[in-house]
Amino acid sequence: MAQKLIIKENFVLTDLNTMRVSSKASHFVEVKSVDELREAIQFAKDNELEILVIGGGSNILFINDFKGLVIHNSLTGTELLDDNRLKVSAGENWHDIVLFCVENGLGGIENLSLIPGSVGAAPIQNIGAYGVEIMDVFESLEAMVISTGEIKTFNKSACNFGYRDSIFKNELKGKVIITSVIFRLNKNRKVNTSYRALSEYLIEKGNSSPTIRDVSEAVIDIRKSKLPDPKEIGNTGSFFKNPIVSVEHFNQLKVKYPMLPSYSVNENEVKIPAGWLIEKDGWKGKRAGDAGVHYKQALVLVNHGKATGKDIWNLASDIRLSISENFDITLIPEVNLIE
Repeated sequence: MAQKLIIKENFVLTDLNTMRVSSKASHFVEVKSVDELREAIQFAKDNELEILVIGGGSNILFINDFKGLVIHNSLTGTELLDDNRLKVSAGENWHDIVLFCVENGLGGIENLSLIPGSVGAAPIQNIGAYGVEIMDVFESLEAMVISTGEIKTFNKSACNFGYRDSIFKNELKGKVIITSVIFRLNKNRKVNTSYRALSEYLIEKGNSSPTIRDVSEAVIDIRKSKLPDPKEIGNTGSFFKNPIVSVEHFNQLKVKYPMLPSYSVNENEVKIPAGWLIEKDGWKGKRAGDAGVHYKQALVLVNHGKATGKDIWNLASDIRLSISENFDITLIPEVNLIE
């Protein structure tokens, strides 16, 4: 006989968000199966509660308490469908799955090592790092439609992937809950070392023929050297997206800032590192109470102890205003803001 779902009230979410801000959910439940997820959704409907689904809590900022049902997606399970297709439940830890693939010689996501969060969040954000994005290895996913409880399959084209974006952050936000993802990997795949920091690291190590394990270990070393560990100081990783501007706008900025780095998007657009802009504007290492900008990486906002979500967002808003005034660029948050 199935256990009755345990719904908790006034649940403190500090341990379930990597920024470690103190926030409460009026109702909270952890689900470990599709049936429990369906039951949780029905509870929310019966009690007219808004639903918020969280996984690793690594890409979320609670600006206020959440007056609704927070569902902690803890669905687990990994299944190798054939030689190169891997089906993973949404609640699995992302980095653990990367390591599983490396151990089993499955290439494709080694560049995404050490990214915090759950598998279910990966396609929502179209996570990416060191020259690779989820869309590069994505085949399909299954998600529960909140209004009906049915499981629907989304192929790659249906997900509308973009730069740190997908249909699940837009038209389908709050309408479906991802339950599993299928990745198409490759045992004979040539590794991707196109990203400059990664290629320079491997050259420095004298490694001219890196394996997927070499790439994974290199990425882990690079990330550890640049990014703070959420277990040591609250943060959500990159807080802002790297802005994409017109070539004309970039050329105007280049006159004033000759060292301005960039990455070509297409013949009309250029991507500029948000961290460079924030550092150039003097924000690196700055603090406003316990809300701060990391001293090593200006793209990362941190909680030095007792900062609230509002404190972090006020700092982020000041940074956005500063960048807008000095570079005529609007920084877009990468994190999911819960207001």
